[in-house]
Amino acid sequence: MEVRLHNTLGREIQVFNPINKSEVGLYCCGPTVYNYAHIGNLRTYVFEDLLRRSLEYAGYSVNHVMNVTDVGHLTGDEDDGEDKMEKSARETGKTPEEVAAFYTEAFFTDIDRLNIVRPKTACVATKHIGEMIALIKKLEERGFTYTSGGNVYFDASKFERYGEMALLDRQKLRNGARIEIDTNKKNPRDFVLWFTKSKFENHIMQWDSPWGKGYPGWHIECSAMSIKYLGDQFDIHCGGIDHIPVHHTNEIAQSEAASGKKWVNYWVHGEFLLMDKQKMAKSAGNFLTLQTLIDKGYEALDYRFFCLGGHYRSQLVFNFDSLDAARNARLSLNQRVSELKSEAEPVAAGNLTGRALEIMDKFSKDILNDLNAPKALASMWALLKDQDIAASEKLGAVLEMDRVLGLQLDKVESDSPELTKEEMALINQREAARASKDWAKADEARDKLLSMGIIVKDTANGSQWKKRL
Repeated sequence: MEVRLHNTLGREIQVFNPINKSEVGLYCCGPTVYNYAHIGNLRTYVFEDLLRRSLEYAGYSVNHVMNVTDVGHLTGDEDDGEDKMEKSARETGKTPEEVAAFYTEAFFTDIDRLNIVRPKTACVATKHIGEMIALIKKLEERGFTYTSGGNVYFDASKFERYGEMALLDRQKLRNGARIEIDTNKKNPRDFVLWFTKSKFENHIMQWDSPWGKGYPGWHIECSAMSIKYLGDQFDIHCGGIDHIPVHHTNEIAQSEAASGKKWVNYWVHGEFLLMDKQKMAKSAGNFLTLQTLIDKGYEALDYRFFCLGGHYRSQLVFNFDSLDAARNARLSLNQRVSELKSEAEPVAAGNLTGRALEIMDKFSKDILNDLNAPKALASMWALLKDQDIAASEKLGAVLEMDRVLGLQLDKVESDSPELTKEEMALINQREAARASKDWAKADEARDKLLSMGIIVKDTANGSQWKKRL
C-alpha cells in the first residue's frame, strides 16, 4: 500500500519510499525526564504511534528508536539557561539519577495507558556518552568545530546548508538572536557540542573527555544515538514543530557534517496542543498531565480519541467540553462494538466484500495519506451506521481499522450476558419451539425473556441475546 507523508524538508506531501523496502528506520525525539510529560507532549507521542501503526498496517517492519534525555538538556534550545535535570534534582532533594529514574517510569506508564506501542529501542543519553564523544571527535577531524572558553562548538558557517529545513534564510531569522549572546561563539548560529565550563558552577553530571571533564550539549545526543541504532542514513525523524528551527536544524548540520551524506529522508512534525490559545508548556505553568485527566474521571483512551479527532499537522485546542465529547463518542463506539460481538464473529479483513470493503479501502487511503485520522474515524462511523452491512463484516472491518487507531476495541467485551439457569432454559425452549415451527410458543418465550430484560435477536448463526440497557 502506498504511504504519503508531509515532509518538512520541502514542505510538501510526498510518496514514502524507504531506503530498505522491508524495514523502516524511525527515530522519535523522546522525553527529557526531569518532570511529568504533559498532555501536549503526549499528543506528539500519539501522532508518532499513529505513524508507526500506519507503516506497519502498510506492510512495513518498523525499527522504532527513541531517546530518553537524562543529561545536558538546558532550559532553552539555544544552550541558554540551567540544566533541567540538575534544576529538578535541586528542587526535589534527589540526585539527577533518581529524578531520571522516577520520571522515566512515569513516562512509560503514561504511554502504556494511552496504548502507544513502546519503541523497539529506548536509548538513554547517559549510557551513550562514549558515542557522543566519538561523534564530536569525528566532527573535529573534519574541521567543523572550534574550542572557545573551554567549550567545544559546532561552526555553522562551515556547513553550507545550515538552516535549510527551517528556512532560516527565507524567514530572515538568526538562530540565537533572541537570547543573551554567548561571547564564546564565532557567530550566533554556532552551538555547543561539549561543555567543560558553563555559567553554573559545580555541575553534578560530568564525564572525562579529550576536551576536559564536562558534559554533552543537548543536540549531539540525538545524532549520536540515532546513528548508532539506525546508521548514517535512515528514513524518518519525528518530533514537535518547536524542534524545527534549532534542535533538528542542529542535528542535521552535525550529522551530515560528520558523514558527508544526507542523514534523514523524511522529517515529520506534529503541531502544538493549545490551551486557552497558548502552547501548553511546563515553563508557562499551564500544563496538565494524563494523571490529572484520570483523577477527573476520564480514561486515558478518551484522550487518545480526542487526539485522533485532529490532524497531527493542525493545532488542537484542548478544553474539557471537547474531552467530554471525545469520551462520549468513545463510549458509543465501545457500546456498538460490544453489540456486534454479541451478534457475530468477525470476518477476516481479507474476506470483506461489498460496501464493507469499499469503506475499508477509503479508510486505508485516508490513514495512509499523511495520517488523516479524522477522515479515518469518519469512515469507521460510516461503517457502523450502514444498515446494509452484516454484523460480521462490520466487526471484522472495525477491528482491522483499530490496528491503526489503537483504541483497544479488541478488548471490548461482548454485550452477551451470563444467563441464570431459568433464563437459559427459556432460551433453549424458544430454540426448540422455533425448530419445530411452534411460533406461538417461541413468541411466548421471547416475550417472557423480554420481561426479564433480555432482548433476543435471530441471526443466520442462531439466536443472540443481550441485556436491555
